[in-house]
Formats: sequence, C-alpha cells, structure tokens
Amino acid sequence: YPSEFLMQKITEDNQIPVHLHVSVSLQYVAGLKGRALVEFFHSNIAEVENEELRHLMWSSVLFYKTPNVEVMACVLLSTKAIYFLLDDSFIHADEHQSDFWNKENSDCENSFFHLSCCFVLKLNDLQSVNVGLFDQYFRITGHSADHIVTCLTRDSYNTHTFIQQLMAVLSLLARTPSPEPVDKDFYSEFGSKNTGKMENYELIHSSRVKFIYPNEEEIGDLAFLVAEKMDGLTNLPSLNILLYVLAFQVNHVEGSAQNTSSLQPKTLILTSSDLFLFDEDYISYPLPEFAKEPPKRDKYQLADGRRIRDLDRVLMGYQTYPQALTFVFDDVQNQDLMQNLTLDHFGE
Repeated sequence: YPSEFLMQKITEDNQIPVHLHVSVSLQYVAGLKGRALVEFFHSNIAEVENEELRHLMWSSVLFYKTPNVEVMACVLLSTKAIYFLLDDSFIHADEHQSDFWNKENSDCENSFFHLSCCFVLKLNDLQSVNVGLFDQYFRITGHSADHIVTCLTRDSYNTHTFIQQLMAVLSLLARTPSPEPVDKDFYSEFGSKNTGKMENYELIHSSRVKFIYPNEEEIGDLAFLVAEKMDGLTNLPSLNILLYVLAFQVNHVEGSAQNTSSLQPKTLILTSSDLFLFDEDYISYPLPEFAKEPPKRDKYQLADGRRIRDLDRVLMGYQTYPQALTFVFDDVQNQDLMQNLTLDHFGE
C-alpha cells in the first residue's frame, strides 16, 4: 500500500484551483507528490495507524455553524474518516467561532511553523449526504450541528467522483445492515400512488448512510421562485430553466494587487428570457433533523436580474478553465420597458 495507480491519481488531484487564494500551509500540501503526500497524511493527519488514504479533492467548504464564511480546504477521504484541511485564515474570519474551534496553537503564530486547522468527520458518525442540483455541491451531515459541512465543488465530475469513492469506503464499514423491505418494488418505494409524482430520490447505502438526490419538484419550485421574482410578467408553464451553475461574480477593486477578495459566490440561473444571480444558502436546506427553527434567510435571495433582450454583448477571456465571462447590458432608461424587478434591485 498504496498502489502506483492510486498515488498517481492523488498526485493529479492535488491541484489548487487557480482562481482561489490559499495560505502558505496549504500551498505546501499542494506541492507534495506521490509517496511524500501519503507519508504527510500518515505523519500529520491520520488518526489511526492502519487507515488508508483513498481520495483527495480541493474544494470550497461551508460549515453549518458559520454559513457566511466560505473557505478553501483540502478534503482527504480515508477508510476511517473525512479530513478537511482548512486555510488558517478561516480561524480569524469570524469572532463567533471560539466555541467551534479551540485555538490552542495561538502562541505559535510567530514561529516558523505554518499551521492549518483540520476538521475530522469520522465515517461512523456520518448519517446522510445531500447532493445539490446538477451535482454542483453536496452536503455531509453527521449527528450534530458541528458535523454538517457543504463542499462547493462547482463541478459535477468532482462531486460524482467523491460520492463514488465515499460509497466504496463506506462499504468497508462493519455496520449491522438494515432489515430488507418486504415485497417493495421501485414504484412503491419511491413514488406515491395517489399523485404519481416522485418523492426525493433516496438511496440507503449498506452502511445505513442515506444519499439524497434532488427530485424534479425542486426544479419546479425554483422555476416558480424565478417567475415570482420576475413580477409575474412571465407565463409560468412556458418558463424553462436552461442553466443552473454555481459561479463567482467578479467585483473589480481598483488599486488592488489581488483580485481574490473580489470574487463573490453566486448562483447563476438562465431562463429563456432572463439572466439571474442569486445568493443561495447551500448549508441550511433541507433542514437537519435536530433544527429547532427554520434558517434566518431564504434558500434563494435575488442579487441581480436582467432581461436577455437587453444583452448587448458577451466578452470571453482567453484564459483556460475557469472561464471569465462579461455580460454587457444596454442601459435602458425607458421605464415602460423595465420590469419592477429592475427598479427594486438596481436603484442608484
């Protein structure tokens, strides 16, 4: 252990997304290759001597306790746990985290060591995995609010690969299997005979961890919400969501050497008539079982919306993925052509 193929695969995956800035400690991790990376895992991260590193992924993560702080993390999946090696800037990002993170190493800040905070979620504590729309993100849920993490991969391939690897590792766990359902077929298991509509597609793994995928009604709800934001001027049956993607809005900061602070996470939704940017809550929905009250904000909050007919041109950058797109809209002054949405949200 480990095989040459696995070491090669982990080395290939050990690349920080070019558009995201990370601390020196994580840059050091990203510079490790092959056997050095595996030895680093066993020396510094692994909690048990005989656990195996199976998968590595770089992703932005959100914690349930700090839903407004998105931080870069190196996600390591082993046969015992999921480790989130976090950017050390996260520790200083929010004053309210003193209970969540025990800062025992504050006296080492001026030393030659680059410290990272590592959050550990043991596989035995894992209860469910919620996959987001179009596999753009997934949420891992444990037994308490401290054990809920969302990985914003913004990439369906990375999400799919991680879920496959997680299922494979969970298959190794020795858990008592759930009793088999008696004479249950697919339709009686997932569908309602009264309505004919599918309920949330839920796969219960042999380790008793639930994998929950969005159903068609979520798209319908989203279409309804978008139509509502368009002030009801659109015929709902004809409204089609053509694209849903997690992206960043670039806010130009003049005189700034780094453009990292100007990246604002947004959900981009394209319909046949409009382009929308939403601030989406990726961590609070669906509500965890132990939640006493609903989240303080809605799942989708409209940040910006423009009509496609007002789109003048689209500028494309020449850099490789991720691609930068600039949408240039005509500044229409005639109020008769503008929806109420424009007046409400653009103002000055």
